[in-house]
Amino acid sequence: MPVNPGGEPGRDDGGLPPVDIEIPDDARELDREVLAYRREQRARRRRARWDRILGPLRGHGALLPLVAGCVALSMLAGTLLSVFSISPASAPVLSRSAPPASRPASVPASQPTSDAASRLPAGTVVVKGETIPVRSLRSVVLALVPAGCNCRQTLRQLTTQAARARVQVYFVGTPSAMPDVNALARTAGQGAAVAAKDAENVLGSAYHHAGLTIVLVRADASATVHWNLTEGFQLEDQLRMLGAGARSASPEPEPPTSASPTST
Repeated sequence: MPVNPGGEPGRDDGGLPPVDIEIPDDARELDREVLAYRREQRARRRRARWDRILGPLRGHGALLPLVAGCVALSMLAGTLLSVFSISPASAPVLSRSAPPASRPASVPASQPTSDAASRLPAGTVVVKGETIPVRSLRSVVLALVPAGCNCRQTLRQLTTQAARARVQVYFVGTPSAMPDVNALARTAGQGAAVAAKDAENVLGSAYHHAGLTIVLVRADASATVHWNLTEGFQLEDQLRMLGAGARSASPEPEPPTSASPTST
């Protein structure tokens, strides 16, 4: 660039507009301008980086995440509402009733329980070497004795209460349990109980006995079952009713009347 040393300040001979340029003697005086320039460049790079990240979310691009969030919140709210709106009244009810001649499954095996009246099953038992129908045993007490039953004292109490009510007691067992049954009939039965062999397990299958099971048979062959009988039980009132029903069902015959001779 041609410069006229004798020209006016701020002008040159090239026709350029006037400028005011100050050239420092030491380059270190430009450090502040250099730092400001670098700060400006860093700020520009940061703005460009954020523009690349947030560019899709600007304008109409922000609607898609908003819609997705609303859908997710509505699904979560519906799930929680369906869970907490279920009440115990609307839940399914399971029946706990048991068939008349079977032990209720909800009762533990160690807890005594009883069942309502049911008719004796069809079948036969062996009593004193004679096979008789089960339904012929009426107004009696049937004690279903399992094998290995440690129930001598309980059977003794049963025999005592039945004797007071004048009711016959039968100790019934399957063929495998008959050695115990015969021994219990001699000891706990006190000579009043009769051993009966249920060769086909008719009574055991009908009443699903658990532990010592007592069957009170009425005169009409209906029966009430007591499972898991233990010491300290009290059946004397039921046994008295059983004995009274037997006596009323079979009235004593009237004594014959003697006819006086008729004179002719």
